[in-house]
Amino acid sequence: MKYTQLGRTGLKVSRLVLGTMNFGPLTDEADSHSIMDSALAAGVNYFDTANVYGWGENKGRTEEIVGSWFAKGGDRRDKTVLATKVYGNMAAEGDAWPNHDKLSAVNIRRAVDASLKRLGTDYIDIYQFHHIDRSTPFDEIWQAIDVLIQQGKILYAGSSNFPGYKIAQANEAAARRGAVGLVSEQCLYNLAERRAEMEVIPAAQEYGLGVIPWSPLQGGLLGGVIKKETLGGRRASGRAADALADPVQRAQIQAYEDLLEKHGLEPGEAALAWLLTRPGVTGPIVGPRTQEQLDSALRAVELELSDEVLSELDEVYPGPGPSPEAFAW
Repeated sequence: MKYTQLGRTGLKVSRLVLGTMNFGPLTDEADSHSIMDSALAAGVNYFDTANVYGWGENKGRTEEIVGSWFAKGGDRRDKTVLATKVYGNMAAEGDAWPNHDKLSAVNIRRAVDASLKRLGTDYIDIYQFHHIDRSTPFDEIWQAIDVLIQQGKILYAGSSNFPGYKIAQANEAAARRGAVGLVSEQCLYNLAERRAEMEVIPAAQEYGLGVIPWSPLQGGLLGGVIKKETLGGRRASGRAADALADPVQRAQIQAYEDLLEKHGLEPGEAALAWLLTRPGVTGPIVGPRTQEQLDSALRAVELELSDEVLSELDEVYPGPGPSPEAFAW
């Protein structure tokens, strides 16, 4: 496994991030534990979760599965850089109540204690804001985070789904308080969705945030979806199915798969390897449902794409270009 610093911090993290969103809803506890053991054995030390994972009436279940894995001992917690998130309403269906979601100081305090209990640990390495809160000023958010750091409940703060200007606002507010501010940003970023290159990634680089792309295969779109469909494998669903129904997008996906077949590369592995070449990227989040999917992601870390392949991928999926040149003279 290869490692890098998380943004401007001294924290060393693997260039692959284990996402746990499928643990509970799609992968049972025993298989989830096995995948986490395999990831750790392969050197993956950065695990990502969120308080709402498990979804619906099972919100919090994923954190519980991670917590039961930590409880097995064997230095699992000590070897893991643990990231979770706060924002979503954790109240039971029909029991929503004011101040049980978003980023008010009262909800941050409530949510972190609940996550620590489910995770079976006394601290979280990276506590992430799952979305922007337009109603809560950053001074209030940072005051709450400062308290948690002083209490030893969290070590760093990160963001997810923040636009570039909010990254700037957040870290300027932190700087006025003499605080560290955000150290990471999780954003939607992959070959087929490159808008983050315009504002989000430049802002993250300017302020020293590590970039953690989520949905690196665009919901399966970049994982060889047409080939799998042709071979009678798992049919596309969600975002990938919508794309295949569009003749223009389907032609683009076909060109992508043909290109990689020409070079003898697996589409999913190439898509992950491409992200690892991008400026500012710490490592993509992969959310395996099975051991086989984890093994494929691990191979991507060692895959080096030639300049020819990178150039051809840019032709199939061109980026928007930097801001403001992307939309101005």
